[in-house]
Amino acid sequence: MSYNQYPPNYSSPQPGYPPHDQSQGYGQQQHGYPPPAPQYGDAPAGFGPPQRVNSYGPPQHGGFQHGQAGGQYGSYDASNPQGQSGYYGGQAPPQGQPGYDPYPQQQPQYGQPPQQQQQQPYYDPNNPQHQQQQGYPPQDPNAPYDPNAPEGERGLGGAIAGGLAGRYAGNRRSLIMAVIMVATTAQAMAEVNGVAAVGVGNAMEVFVRNLPEQTTEKQAKAIFRPVLANLDVNYFHCHKPRGKGFAKLTISEDDIRKGERFLDLHGQVKPGREGFSGVKRKIFHMNRPINCSLSNTRPDEYILRSLDRERAERRLVPHGARSNASALGVNKLRRRYNFSLLQCGQMDYAGSNLAFADHFNDLRTGHMTFTRRFILIDLHPMDPSEPVKQMELPYSSIESVLIGKSINPHVTFLLAEAPKFFEKTPDDASSLLTNFATLRLQHTQSKQPQPNRRRITALTPSHQLIVSTCLCYRFQIHSSDLQAIQALKRLPTMPRIIQWDILQTSQPSIALQMTQLNTLLAATADKTLSFEVKFQVQKLVMNGYLPPYKTLKLVQLIKKTLPNVDQTTLAAAVRRLTYQIPFPDPGTEASELLPRTLCKLVADNYEMVVREKTYSVDVAEQYEQLISIHKASVTPAGIYLYGPEPEMKNRILRKYAAFSSYFLQVTFSDEDGEAMRYDRTASLKDIYHHRFKKVLESNITVAGRPYEFLGFSHSSLREQTCFFMAPFVWNGEIRHSRAVIKDLGDFSAIRSPAKCAARIGQAFSQAFSAVDIPPSAFQRLPEVERIDSRGIKRTFSDGVGTCSKPILERIWAAYGQSRAYKPTVCQIRYAEPWDNLCYYFLRLAVYAPTIKDIVLILLDPTGAKGMISLDERLTGDVLCLRPSMIKFEAHPTQIEICGAGFKTLPMYLNRQLIKILEDLGVPAQAFMDLQAEAVEQLRYTTENPINAGYYLQRNLIGKAARLPWLVRKLSYIGLSFSDDSFLRDTLELAVLIQLRELKYRSRIFVERGFLAYGIMDETDFLEEGQIFCSVRNQKTGLVLTGRVIITRCPALHPGDVQYVEAVDVPQYSPLRAVHNCVVFSSKGIRDLPSQLSGGDLDGDLYNIIFDDSLMPTKLAEPADYPTAPPIDIRREVERSDITDFFVNFMENDQLGRIATLHQTIADQRPQGVFDPDCILLAELHSTAVDFSKTGIPVDLSKIPKSSNVRPDFQAPGPRVLIQNSITMQPQSGLTVDDEDEEDEGEALDSVPATKYYESFKVLGQLYRAIDEQKFFEEIQRWSKASNQLEHTSLADKVWAYVHSKTALIQYEHYLRFARDVKEAYEDNMVDTMMEHSAHPTHFVSEVEVFVGALLGKEGAQTKRQREFSSGMKDKHDRDVAYTVQCILQGEDEDSSKEEALERSIACLYVAVHEVRTRPRFGRLVSFTWVAAAICLKEVEKFIGA
Repeated sequence: MSYNQYPPNYSSPQPGYPPHDQSQGYGQQQHGYPPPAPQYGDAPAGFGPPQRVNSYGPPQHGGFQHGQAGGQYGSYDASNPQGQSGYYGGQAPPQGQPGYDPYPQQQPQYGQPPQQQQQQPYYDPNNPQHQQQQGYPPQDPNAPYDPNAPEGERGLGGAIAGGLAGRYAGNRRSLIMAVIMVATTAQAMAEVNGVAAVGVGNAMEVFVRNLPEQTTEKQAKAIFRPVLANLDVNYFHCHKPRGKGFAKLTISEDDIRKGERFLDLHGQVKPGREGFSGVKRKIFHMNRPINCSLSNTRPDEYILRSLDRERAERRLVPHGARSNASALGVNKLRRRYNFSLLQCGQMDYAGSNLAFADHFNDLRTGHMTFTRRFILIDLHPMDPSEPVKQMELPYSSIESVLIGKSINPHVTFLLAEAPKFFEKTPDDASSLLTNFATLRLQHTQSKQPQPNRRRITALTPSHQLIVSTCLCYRFQIHSSDLQAIQALKRLPTMPRIIQWDILQTSQPSIALQMTQLNTLLAATADKTLSFEVKFQVQKLVMNGYLPPYKTLKLVQLIKKTLPNVDQTTLAAAVRRLTYQIPFPDPGTEASELLPRTLCKLVADNYEMVVREKTYSVDVAEQYEQLISIHKASVTPAGIYLYGPEPEMKNRILRKYAAFSSYFLQVTFSDEDGEAMRYDRTASLKDIYHHRFKKVLESNITVAGRPYEFLGFSHSSLREQTCFFMAPFVWNGEIRHSRAVIKDLGDFSAIRSPAKCAARIGQAFSQAFSAVDIPPSAFQRLPEVERIDSRGIKRTFSDGVGTCSKPILERIWAAYGQSRAYKPTVCQIRYAEPWDNLCYYFLRLAVYAPTIKDIVLILLDPTGAKGMISLDERLTGDVLCLRPSMIKFEAHPTQIEICGAGFKTLPMYLNRQLIKILEDLGVPAQAFMDLQAEAVEQLRYTTENPINAGYYLQRNLIGKAARLPWLVRKLSYIGLSFSDDSFLRDTLELAVLIQLRELKYRSRIFVERGFLAYGIMDETDFLEEGQIFCSVRNQKTGLVLTGRVIITRCPALHPGDVQYVEAVDVPQYSPLRAVHNCVVFSSKGIRDLPSQLSGGDLDGDLYNIIFDDSLMPTKLAEPADYPTAPPIDIRREVERSDITDFFVNFMENDQLGRIATLHQTIADQRPQGVFDPDCILLAELHSTAVDFSKTGIPVDLSKIPKSSNVRPDFQAPGPRVLIQNSITMQPQSGLTVDDEDEEDEGEALDSVPATKYYESFKVLGQLYRAIDEQKFFEEIQRWSKASNQLEHTSLADKVWAYVHSKTALIQYEHYLRFARDVKEAYEDNMVDTMMEHSAHPTHFVSEVEVFVGALLGKEGAQTKRQREFSSGMKDKHDRDVAYTVQCILQGEDEDSSKEEALERSIACLYVAVHEVRTRPRFGRLVSFTWVAAAICLKEVEKFIGA
């Protein structure tokens, strides 16, 4: 009898009781241990995949499951496997006879041995803990099992004990042995669990039955919150699986007596209706009886620890904060409001009055809910069977909220970015879909929950036309709700709320406006405006700065007012409008947004740019390796334009440098500018496969120029970025994207889209420079390969070649003479020309063993990549490549330099590596000491100006502006940099960013370690297990010797860390000439790089650690994953195949998710990284890394299950804001007492909120050792203490000092020069602030630009923030360097350098005395300190002279 059938005495479903949960019991796919993996080989004891015979696992071929003898299975239920016959060695009841009721609530007290249960003829189909009493499954030696099933109060030791008793049953002498083994096993399990066993104690778990399957976890918690609160139980955990009719409540040991009281009042002893009738105080939900009983499973230890952490954090909140919250009424604010009309449009003006112009009306009623993080809008469908449309408005995206009390009361949200839109399946349909998904999951063995809502691009098709440009949403509400909504301004996260009556106005339709504007911009006959100008004009519209009709008028005025002007200058003038146009709100006058006002701004900008051109230069012209590229961002709602911005050239951009405006760098992201993330609450398939795919298959039209997909590099693929291009005329013919790709080489033989994209992507890899190499220099080297005992070919020379010194000298020359030290290893890209084949025939005849080999070589002109190293034995111009470096057939032209070993890089630990080292026996104190030293160095930094200056210098902060020197100089003349808020913020931000890297990434510097490129020993000197490392810099040299650790990131498998012997080589060895790299041996059975996270030698970096405190006490065998062949489509790859792969990669890239889950499981399991699930995750991570090359995504069904409880070191940090100063918001704010209120936004689709427990492992200790709030308060107290009584600004003091030393110096004739230099610097600053933000209408702070790093607002920087920071720092350093050059050298070559002092004094005077406040940006102050550093240096020279 199946679970969907009822027993004879219950021939039909009973009211209020759903059918038995089919997801539990026989016939279901069980998850837990991964299948045996062949890659482990002969693993040592205690390591490798779990053994399936006579071990914990399914009973196969004589094995037993948790002590269950083969053939004795009974009935199995995943939710209640304890206490029934047939479990853990017990005998199954005869078929046809009912079992006994296993409910543990009949025990006298939780934790005591169970009493004998009475047999119950009653069968409850709702009871997921009740066993199927009839039709026992056949005795199948391969019966499925559930390794995740809870173990009951006996624990795993009890399970083993029962199994041993069953195994030795029938043999009385063996029974004594069983008892002895039980005792030994219990003791062993206690030792294995160690700390993990702490804290469970007498905590309680309550099993809840008969909940509606559609009930979310948040709703289930809301049912029991008031009931438990009446018993003074304020901390409990509720787990409600999606689509199930049961839940579990966890109550901590501190509340155990109150929990027992709860069961006494609301629990039932007997199952079913008979038992419920005996409950003292019954609980109902939606007219259904809710059954509560004591669970027979132990509470999850980590849930209990999360409750302890929550209780401890609540105690840390000052009582006054709670009182203030109550006094303000924050906890009693109403959060949900109905509306009768939704409108979307733009803010405009009717005469001089602010007005709303609607372009979309939705007559559906709905409600808005103010959650903690966003406003959730629900639109009720006209037909209840239709989906519910939802909008999310994050508070961070809202500029202001306007409340109007006119005839139709309304609330209007003025947004900086488009909302997120969703379509939610109605509850009844959701139930059907959930049941269908359950059946489908059983078939596909997938474990992924199916969300009941999906992300969409707009509310309706008509809304889609305006959603990206109309960012004002207006809701008609009831007049009685106005005051309540206005009271929400007391919430700390709420944007400003303004009471303002807004008029209604009208505009032509957006579609008509856009058609008129596009027609004007696309007109090819009109040569008055260049494409560069049109791009900036279209940016104003597409990014929502101006409505199309105003932009159209503005263009007409520009053409009339500024005819026959330089188009490059005009483009720069129009570009500045993006940060000059005010936001239309009650604080903006209508006249500020009139087209004639904006046209005057453009004219003023034009004059300013003309003057600034004397003091600034296009970086793409100044730096040969850079080029200006236009950019676009594609989001679910729209397309937004950026740039142009300088980018490093690649092979294509270097070839077509004169046509750079025909290339568009396109990034696919979410509305907030961050990458699209995996969302448990909603399906993103429509976004990926319809929205993004449509853009990739069609084109992006800008100013009449259609850009179509071109390609992407390996690194840009992970950044979800690619290149588009528009056709242009080149050498007399039209150049389309397909022709550009064809010129790169012949890819027709490649049958894998991922592999083909990777080969094409080599041309998109950024390269510092390109070097001409004589075609005669090319030679081929054979691979160094061996076959191991398993028949697998091992390539020791994978991706590495050699070169002669003359070739390196060419590379050194291309890098320029500013480099003090010359690299001897380089990472290259190479393309071999066609026109030297005859020459190759003669030259290669010496190396090729047969004529066939020669022909094959000649017919394979190559595109290559990898490392080259100096071989002093080669003479003349020689470049030797190996077959593993050859990637595809190609035609031209140069060798491109992607990287070089100028020096070794600093080595930093990370969380994955720390966890592996911990589990390999490195004591926790070693990591604690390293972190404490790093924190202490940060603390020293803030103690005095000298330390601060050296810290800034060491970390290259403000180097171009001479900031480190300035800080020390101020101290020498009796002044302190901490007297100025901007300089103070600069140091605080720099220190805070590093502190957050320590706390939230465990990025700990290892002084006795370094990071370097890997190459192979071409001399055959090194033996297996040996390396050679020669480290050199400008001052010292070091040859590493002795036993060291070597690894490579990312490292997840315990075998990714290995010992090697570092040795010296003879003085005559050619290896003596190679430095700042790791030389690996070419001997042995398996190459070492492949043992370190699957590394090779084509440019991988390796970590070398020679710190004795970090040496492991044991090692693990390295992983050996089988190489997955790329997906073969059995035909030539087309462009649509590559775009399909790009979309598939965006959707299925699981690297971050797997790494995070690996951290969680490694922290929770006793075996740590050796746990089978961690070993599986390491393999899945390897698959995810190779996804970009193979096209094979991670099988999501293989990802192990994990609870929603995470270690505390994964929790977000307090939010840091940068406004007038740097402030850190406490993690528990005024709304602390509001945490338990129902928050509909967090209850979406039953996704539970993440809880965090206190981790006792080393990562938890490191995390808690840094008190971020306390440290930040300490440095702020120190930096502010010195200027509490000061009224004169530091800038005034510096000016007074300079003036006193240079009283007779005349500088007034340079004031105009100084104003122009200052204006140019600040314009560049504003441009950087805008272009390096995640969203076009947001901007980063001036202090972040000056420091060169974006602050992670709730922890460490995200990967995208780190990428943005790098580009931002490079640009600002270039801008500052050029500003310094202008001040020192003057306007032109004829200017006198001897008057640098006069120019610097003039610049300092203008900076201090002529203050300018910019709309939206306020006063910019960093130029003051750029000028001060130059001026003080010149004064120093003057005094010394």
